[in-house]
Amino acid sequence: MSERATAIAVRVEAFVRDVVIPYEKDPRIETHGHGPGEDLVLEMREKARAAGVLTPHILPDGGHLSQRETALVLRKSGLSPLGPVALNTMAPDEGNMYLLGKVATAEQKERYLRPIIAGEARSAFFMTEPAADGGAGSDPSMMQTTCRQHGNHWIIDGRKTFITGAQGARVGIVMAKAPEGASMFLVDLPDPAIRIERVLDTIDSSMPGGHSAIAIENLRVPADQMLGQPGEGFRLAQVRLSPARLSHCMRWLGACTRAQEIATAYACTRHAFGKPLVDHEGVGFMLAENLIDLKQAELMIDWCADVLDTGSLGTAESSMAKVAVSEALMRVADKCVQVMGGTGVSGDTIVERVFREIRAFRIYDGPTEVHKWSLAKKIKRDTLGKARHD
Repeated sequence: MSERATAIAVRVEAFVRDVVIPYEKDPRIETHGHGPGEDLVLEMREKARAAGVLTPHILPDGGHLSQRETALVLRKSGLSPLGPVALNTMAPDEGNMYLLGKVATAEQKERYLRPIIAGEARSAFFMTEPAADGGAGSDPSMMQTTCRQHGNHWIIDGRKTFITGAQGARVGIVMAKAPEGASMFLVDLPDPAIRIERVLDTIDSSMPGGHSAIAIENLRVPADQMLGQPGEGFRLAQVRLSPARLSHCMRWLGACTRAQEIATAYACTRHAFGKPLVDHEGVGFMLAENLIDLKQAELMIDWCADVLDTGSLGTAESSMAKVAVSEALMRVADKCVQVMGGTGVSGDTIVERVFREIRAFRIYDGPTEVHKWSLAKKIKRDTLGKARHD
């Protein structure tokens, strides 16, 4: 690991433990999946800015840490569910920053990327669509949102759902189907043509703005706000989604590392039947299994990060990492709750909240089953291709 990443990670961890974790009991943290309030977000980010740890994965010259370096820094930011919010390493902003840094024009970067990196604006990624409409979920080829060119503008119509952070966002990236194929557009928010129908009540509650159902009606977007060219939407989506899946793994590994710390401390100090809980084989073995899962998750993340750092899109590798890490961390979170018994399902510690967040993580950015299906298709394709070559 590079010295610069190690130094950043040390500062990030200290900030999360000393400054962010005390906010976990702040009454301004909203419930029912709607995320922390804007005043709390701004307050924590001002402290992060003053401490020199805001958006720590983006370098002062605008460059990006390598994926391996980012893995260490984002893991430390995730030691609290509020850490990525405070440090500006959260989804969807982190993934949107990565995409815009790779494909946006200089003018687009100045107008849309700069405020996100500065922590002054939140963003949203409008891709998923309602199942009831037959729209795109895990299968983006089913996209129903359309765009058509009218002079030097594009007009977009459709519906989106589970759009993280749309409420309160100032920058949007909208995917829509043009005659040439799926395309991406940058939009200023709020816009009266993009209407939030409702903010969904979800099991997780760490994302500012929650997850919204959206109606897009006669949205007019100047042609120079298209990302790339018409029909390049799916290609650009892969530029974003492979690293973004891995970033989820990084952040939630940090959260489960913290849950393990809390459960271990509980098991070492709580006594039952004449000895500490940790000395009971059933409890001690659960903590040992967690240690194994955490280390395997870390190694899987680092391996996938190395692949992405070679310049490959790493689609298959990021799918493998998403499956392996999300399932491993679910086991860790579940065992932490079990070790702590009644305390584990209460709000007395952050463990219960981590459990809820990790359960959602198994679905967001592609459910486990979709990634397995994608990998199975690759296995078949590679095998048949090899057979034809032989």
